[in-house]
Amino acid sequence: MRFSGFAMAVASIVVLLSGSAGLASPPSHQPAAPTADQALQELKAGNQRESSGHSTHPHASSTWRFTLVSGQHPHSVVLSCADSRVAPELVFDAGFGDIFDIRVAGNIADDAVIASVEYAVEHLHVPVVVVMGHQKCGAVSAAAEGGTPEGHLGALITPILPAVEKAKTLPGDRVENAVRLNVENVVAQLKASEPVLAAHVKSGDLKIVGAVYSLETGKVSWLP
Repeated sequence: MRFSGFAMAVASIVVLLSGSAGLASPPSHQPAAPTADQALQELKAGNQRESSGHSTHPHASSTWRFTLVSGQHPHSVVLSCADSRVAPELVFDAGFGDIFDIRVAGNIADDAVIASVEYAVEHLHVPVVVVMGHQKCGAVSAAAEGGTPEGHLGALITPILPAVEKAKTLPGDRVENAVRLNVENVVAQLKASEPVLAAHVKSGDLKIVGAVYSLETGKVSWLP
């Protein structure tokens, strides 16, 4: 009798989780992976919604979160700055499981970052990687100011210095130019990263693109 009562209790819990509690069952199979162009279109559409004040906050419910327990299938990798104003899920009006989110000050690509991108590309089959800088980036500003960085900041500043040096030769705001150039440098670095990323780029199943986010307008500008 005790066993029967226990079994009935378990069955009741299962019913609650799958139906009346409003939680969906995990997907029975992996969804079809989008193409790079489809993933980029999803990001662009999301940013258009967000920057125009029409965010829908998709995939933010507990129901959707429950469907991801068995695995993740993000459509994009976004390597962005650790700045608190530049959260990719908000910038692109996305939700749980949509973006493989990698954040580090200055959106630089050290070994740990590259390994994270490789994981997403190799094991999660993500077709597009976006390197996104942003207006008024503190890491780029620090690199432009020069001097000797304190603590471990040198590990962030040093990779940005080539962009800062090149920006000195260009007209316009030096920091904003350096933000864009730094994104371009990281995109080139990832495209050339052997053996994993470069091979996927060469085969055509991976796109790596650059972008810059405006804090003022909320819009993402895509680099050629």
